Amino acid sequence: RKVRVEYAGALYHLMSRGDRREPIFLDDEDRELFLRTLGNACGRTGWKVHSYVLMTNHYHLLVSTPEANLVAGMKWLQGVYTQRFNVRHRYAGHLFQGRYRALLVDPEEPDYARVVSDYIHLNPARAGLLETGDGSLESYPWSSYPQFLKPRGKPPWLGVSEVFGWHGWDASKAGGRRRYGE
Repeated sequence: RKVRVEYAGALYHLMSRGDRREPIFLDDEDRELFLRTLGNACGRTGWKVHSYVLMTNHYHLLVSTPEANLVAGMKWLQGVYTQRFNVRHRYAGHLFQGRYRALLVDPEEPDYARVVSDYIHLNPARAGLLETGDGSLESYPWSSYPQFLKPRGKPPWLGVSEVFGWHGWDASKAGGRRRYGE
């Protein structure tokens, strides 16, 4: 296997899929459990999540690592979530298929980082998951996108200001949030 590239200040697009492409989230409680576990992982590692989306059988994260701890953090995140999922559903064994993917994103290339974040946020639309409700990205609760539009109440591990900065907007201003929504 290739050695993972880890260094302090790295930015990664992380993806992992269910074993045999099976669901890794059976219901909303699983999704909430994953987000709590992700928050725990960020607290343990110092990670900042800039964008996320939870699909049925996979997830995407855009994460910066202040320390060179991607491998240890992902081992903890996926291992602990798998244990919690298995206990909750009385399952045993693997949940994730093989190794997670970790694509290095150059933080000095804000255009590329912006495109990755947009790709993550647009995933539910591409997968046809917005047909319920009003059909907007904001109606999909398992993405960081709706969090970007709120002035307050974001998880402390969600790095909205960096993504807004890549777009050239200020996350603390209503105009920046409105422009992001458009």
